[in-house]
Amino acid sequence: MVKCVALVVAAGRGRRFGGETPKQYLDLGGRPVLRHSLATFATHPGVDSVRAVIHPDDRGLYDLAAEGLGLLEPVPGGASRQDSVRLGLESLDGEGVRPDLVLIHDGARPFIDRAAIGRVIAALDTVPGAIAAVPVIDTIKSAGKRAGGDSGTLVEATIDRAGLWRAQTPQGFRFTDILAAHRAAAGEELTDDAAVAERAGMSVSLVMGSEDNVKITTAADLARASRRFEGYPETRVGGGFDVHRFCPGDGVILCGVPVPHTHALSGHSDADVALHALTDALLGAVAAGDIGRHFPPSDSRWRGAPSDIFLRHAAALVRGLGGTITAVDVTLICERPRIGPHRAAMAERVAGILEIAVERVSVKATTTEGLGFTGREEGIAAQATATVALRAP
Repeated sequence: MVKCVALVVAAGRGRRFGGETPKQYLDLGGRPVLRHSLATFATHPGVDSVRAVIHPDDRGLYDLAAEGLGLLEPVPGGASRQDSVRLGLESLDGEGVRPDLVLIHDGARPFIDRAAIGRVIAALDTVPGAIAAVPVIDTIKSAGKRAGGDSGTLVEATIDRAGLWRAQTPQGFRFTDILAAHRAAAGEELTDDAAVAERAGMSVSLVMGSEDNVKITTAADLARASRRFEGYPETRVGGGFDVHRFCPGDGVILCGVPVPHTHALSGHSDADVALHALTDALLGAVAAGDIGRHFPPSDSRWRGAPSDIFLRHAAALVRGLGGTITAVDVTLICERPRIGPHRAAMAERVAGILEIAVERVSVKATTTEGLGFTGREEGIAAQATATVALRAP
């Protein structure tokens, strides 16, 4: 069973925002607003799958926003946010996905951070519901009408802010509980999923969110959010290592290039040890887990699959987070076959997969002077380093 699915709700029309294009598809730091949160959930080690709930008219815009992230097929939403969430939950149930946990997030909150997601998931070990929230720090006033009944307001009272929190998303729940709660609340107008859970008698825990986890509602909100991307990007570096043993065959695949040899490499996919190490290096640079999380060996879809699929996916996740791949370096460790005659072709192939200049790709080889399993010619090892420029908010 899938442990955790993130349901990103993005079916709204943004009437308060104005304009023809819904706000979730407007540009923010070079990416659509929606892509920011989709990529964050897609790269979180605690999230197994991501599904968006969208307006049917927005499918073209959505496809551009979600390109390359490897998400579940989106589903259409309803007339209200509450309807959209219920339809998203029903889709998971109807397709037999039925995760243990579901995180529900507003697509107009692009700056959700991984730490808050992790806190919500962790809280669900002990409670059926948990939401990201921040404590109220401003003094809160209640207002009454001016004398004479005009539209102005006067302070009526000062509210004790102790114990008051501002709810954010994601809001996480045990799947079967929140699905039942949403079914029971269909037709009502509750302000968030925690309210739906509370109505059903579920306990909901508050976990610390972030002041940066703002919801974009107006053009002014988008302008303020855009300013977060001014300045220089930060540099991230990731490393990867992989090993495959030899098996009967007449050649190996290294960096996507067929190389004749007295043996093949054994593996669930095409056993391209170099691309596997490089995939892990890219995922590591953006803290997106490892290749096994995104492409489990137990999944028959990847039996014999070309490893460029894995590397393209890792590159798409980097770009989805606003990153640019600035350099990659691969070292193959083996006695044979000889790598030198194929090095240029390997660099060209990797550059093509990553869509970067070949001058940014280094492919090297070394031996272990006859020592260890590679020295005994039992297999090939590879290590890789990836450097990424990430313009994060």
